[in-house]
Amino acid sequence: MVNKRDLSYFLLALPAIVYVGYFAFYPAFKVIILSFWDPATSSFSLVNYKSLSYFNPGGAAINTIIISLGALFVQLLIALGVASILANEFRGKRAFSVITTYSLGIATVVSAIAFSLIFQPVGGYANTLLHLLGSKGIDWYSNYYLKVFVVDIADSWKNTPMMILILLSGMMSIPQEIYYAAAIDGANMLNRFIHITLPNLLPFIAIALIIRGVSEFNIFALPLILIGFHPPLLTTLVYELYSTGASVYLSYAAATILIGFISIFILLNILIGRRR
Repeated sequence: MVNKRDLSYFLLALPAIVYVGYFAFYPAFKVIILSFWDPATSSFSLVNYKSLSYFNPGGAAINTIIISLGALFVQLLIALGVASILANEFRGKRAFSVITTYSLGIATVVSAIAFSLIFQPVGGYANTLLHLLGSKGIDWYSNYYLKVFVVDIADSWKNTPMMILILLSGMMSIPQEIYYAAAIDGANMLNRFIHITLPNLLPFIAIALIIRGVSEFNIFALPLILIGFHPPLLTTLVYELYSTGASVYLSYAAATILIGFISIFILLNILIGRRR
């Protein structure tokens, strides 16, 4: 027998379920189905996926993975450090928290344009700083590794605050009594961080990596604005999807591959989190 209270809760949540299902899951499933449709023969086949080989999806996938892993690594390190500072009380904490999180409210295109000015090969702010330090300027777009570095730095500045907030909420949930007991037993700050903070923070780290990882696989504006003006373009999966205009069904196939990558990334994070 259905509980009336549970039924009322379900009815209250039903509009949100319908909204998410119609605007999120239904388009995704429709794209997957249409990716197998061959308009020439009006039948289902793998012709769209075979045609994608002409658009270098393998290189785009590798670029996306490299950029995502690099950005996630940088963001996680910075977020752990900043969250550890914000978890303590000190004078100027509010100002410090605003400074470290305000970039979250800046549009991606705006931050990309700002970093394109910072990393200009001639007259950029980064090279100006290097000249002041007595070093030579760098052509930030001269090779593949520097391009990845520029994109990772710009992306980390824009999105690290999200990871900081998630990890900070996890640190604030850890009982302070555990730290007091460890300090009495002689554990220093590093030991308390390794043996208390990190083990209790693993579920929050997994959540942060899933949220940011999905966004990283959707990266588009930063490579397009930062690297697009310095050929060859550092192509990512979403840019490949955007530029595959020969057929709308080819774009559906590219989108399906992107959905597959995101799904695999989420599953891997869940499995790793459960093992830990």
